[in-house]
Amino acid sequence: MSVAKEQILKAKKEKQSIKCVVWDLDHTLWNGVLLEDEQVVLNDEAVKLVKEMDRRGILNSISSKNNQDAALAKLEELGLAEYFLYPEINWNPKSMSVANISRSLNIGLDTFAFVDDSEFERGEVAHELPQVLCLDAAEMSQMWASPNFQPPFITPESALRRKMYMSDVQRKAAEKDFQGHNEEFLAKLNMTFQIGYATEDDLQRAEELTVRTNQLNTTGYTYSYAELDALRQDHEGHLLLVANLDDKYGTYGTIGLSLVEKGEQHWTIKLLLMSCRVMSRGVGTIMMSYIMQQAKAAGATLRAEFVPNGRNRMMFVTYKFGGFKQVDKEGDLVVLEHDLVEIQALPEYVNIHLPTNER
Repeated sequence: MSVAKEQILKAKKEKQSIKCVVWDLDHTLWNGVLLEDEQVVLNDEAVKLVKEMDRRGILNSISSKNNQDAALAKLEELGLAEYFLYPEINWNPKSMSVANISRSLNIGLDTFAFVDDSEFERGEVAHELPQVLCLDAAEMSQMWASPNFQPPFITPESALRRKMYMSDVQRKAAEKDFQGHNEEFLAKLNMTFQIGYATEDDLQRAEELTVRTNQLNTTGYTYSYAELDALRQDHEGHLLLVANLDDKYGTYGTIGLSLVEKGEQHWTIKLLLMSCRVMSRGVGTIMMSYIMQQAKAAGATLRAEFVPNGRNRMMFVTYKFGGFKQVDKEGDLVVLEHDLVEIQALPEYVNIHLPTNER
């Protein structure tokens, strides 16, 4: 890798917001080597960090070269097993394990940190997965105050994020075992999708979504708490919507956000995003269809802005399948338009609740 590329990568890592920390076990989460001594002693600072990351809404997982059954049993014995999602305890290269965790959680590798006492293991991961922030276990104390581990807000949903992902583990297991068509499985989830006008209580989570969501995000525009508060109160000029999803396994929380600019002739979707956790639930078009209906009722056509970020092409495809056609392009900004003659039908397997809260 050239010096210039290394400098660019270092600058990006200094700014990246971490969504998941992957921990080594021996000489990292605990002191000692489990295969040599079953009476390993927990590293108190590592344990405190795991719990603090969990409180902040940052997920935890494990990549350890160990005997899986013995390591999982020890984590249970120590009361820590529940904190780790999709642990990879095997003899594979650790870069492979981190990549597997990324796929299981469906979040980008550029939001991962890897903590290990071994210079060799950190080097292997850094070489194979240069997007990942690799940290020496001896320097884990720096994580407390590092900007990488400081989300803009710690919302009520932050502390529930792990439990939401644990519910998703149950969903995935049920889906794997289900015999039948995908829509039949989705119908059995008893999903409820609720759209509401954003309130002041929604703003911290709304700002968090603009920062955290990359894949199912049409523009990548970010807005501060103050900007979102002003937009939600501008009833004449803007529409700020949030969406929540629940099913029989629990809540997904607030998973959608949309900002619409209301002009006399055109309404323009400035931002439409969905949490990647609902990617396979077939609910991505519900908010878009609702906005179409509202624009049509107002006698306006509907436009949408799209800015590619290398990972959000699915949202462009969603617009195209929804009937939008490109009408303008300036640099990376693509402007699409829908004549609203035909609006995509809402999925029958979802219970949909439209806005009832007053503005």
